[in-house]
This record gives sequence, C-alpha cells and structure tokens, in this order.
Amino acid sequence: MNLLKRVLTAVVLIPIVLLIVLRAPIPVLALVAALVALLAIQELLKLSEAYQIYPFRWPTYIFVGLFFLYMAVSPPNKPLLDTAVFIYTIGFAAAIAPFVFLIVAMRRIDLSTGFPAACVSVLAFTYIALPLAFLVQIRQQWSGAFMLLYLLCVVWAGDIFAYFIGRSLGRHLMSPRISPKKTWEGALASLIASVGVGVLLYNYALPISSAFLSMGLMQRRDGYFALQGPPLWSTVLLSAAINVAAQLGDLVESVIKRGADVKDSGAILPGHGGMLDRIDALLFAAPVLWYYAAWQVMQ
Repeated sequence: MNLLKRVLTAVVLIPIVLLIVLRAPIPVLALVAALVALLAIQELLKLSEAYQIYPFRWPTYIFVGLFFLYMAVSPPNKPLLDTAVFIYTIGFAAAIAPFVFLIVAMRRIDLSTGFPAACVSVLAFTYIALPLAFLVQIRQQWSGAFMLLYLLCVVWAGDIFAYFIGRSLGRHLMSPRISPKKTWEGALASLIASVGVGVLLYNYALPISSAFLSMGLMQRRDGYFALQGPPLWSTVLLSAAINVAAQLGDLVESVIKRGADVKDSGAILPGHGGMLDRIDALLFAAPVLWYYAAWQVMQ
C-alpha cells in the first residue's frame, strides 16, 4: 500500500514539477521555491522540538520569505539572479542570519533557550532555503531549464534504483545506525543509474530540447541547443558528484530524524512523508550543479 501511494504521488507531482521547471517565469519559480522551503523549514523546526529546542517560527518564516521575495521581484532586465550579484546576495544573507536570530533571541524570557533556537533558524536558512535558491538561479542561466531537468532526472534515477535494488538485492548495510534500510548495493546501483541517465541526457540534449521547444514547454534560451555536448568525462564526473551529494543529503536528513526518533519529517506527501523527505537529496545536489554552472559562466 505504501509503495502504491508512493507511485501515485510521483505520477501526480512529476508532471507539475517539470512544467514549473521548464516553463514557469523566474518570479513564479522563486515563489514556488519559497513555498517548498517554508514547508520544509516548518518540518525542520518541528523536528527540533524533539531535541528540546523551542524554535523561532515566525522570525524564520519571515526571514526566508523576504529572501525569496527579493529574488522574485528583481527587475527582469537586470535580475538579481545574475551569478555575481547572486553570490553577493546569498553571502550577505548568510552572514547576517546569525545576527538577526541572535537579536531575536534577546527577547526570550528564558535566555538559555535563545541560542539553540537561533542556531536552528540559521541552519534552516542555509540548509534548506539557500540550496533551493540555487535552483532558481540555475534556471536563470542559459540552458537553465535543461540543467534543472538534468539535475532532477539524475537525482530521481539514483533514488529509484537505490530504493528498488536496495530492497531486492541489498545485503550489506551502509549505515545501520542512521538508516537501517540503506545498503551498499543500493548505493552502487544509484550511482550507476545517475551516471547513465546523465550521460544519456547530454548525448540527446539537442533533440530533447528541440522537442520541448516545439511543444511550447521551453523557450530557446532555456534549452541546450549546442551541436556538440560537453566532454564525456565531465558529464560522468558531474553526474557522479551529484549522485554522491544526493545520497549524502538523504543520510544527513536521516541523522536529524533518527535523533528526533521519527520515521518521516511530515505527512504532506502520501507515501513519501514530508516535504523535507522529498527534497533532502536535492538540498545537497543543487549546490554541486550550481557551482559547475557558475564556474562555466565565469570562464
């Protein structure tokens, strides 16, 4: 029954996610990312209560909401999401976050609860909000929609193969203390699947982009229309790095949940648990692709 719910939820959500990634204007994508971030952060703050931490809910929501609103309303002709400006913006936001939440902590009657709450709020911003902001900035770049499609497919392929191969063939546990069901066989299958899907996507990037363009699901600047793709070795390395980051992201969230003694971060997505459960891999994988894309832009 849980597997059926998992499949049905994916069947409903995947077309919606792809439509947003491929076609939505940047301000809409930023607002969707903000909604996802706020839902995931709400779950993280709830988990923190299991650690006897009393989080700053509304200050955290407001700080993250204003950050994404700033991204959404930036002028389209000179967007905030220009790579250099984006770097300055996230650097400034990450730098002032500790000061903002420590100032909020000064209002606590019990001052011993203020510092842990401020730490959780800063973690919520850097762990959840910033990686989702990276996704929005990737989309702003040339071939941005194709790069996001590539990222999602690589992560999803790794997740699917890890789940099914791990359940059917997995014998050697990877980290039983943190995630009892994860196996080395599943991890290896995940890596192979991600690399294979990544290589296929870039090998057929031109016809895939052309097909989406002809269907009206992608603008020309958002597709990959180069006659020659990147070198095979770079695609293999990038896909492998994204997969390893995604698997680490999944394990890191498992650490948080294991410490809180819960199975899922929430119940918003039937068969998948909470929003944080669904995006945990992307939170680590997105910065890897963003760095690669930003490095290309800077060349």
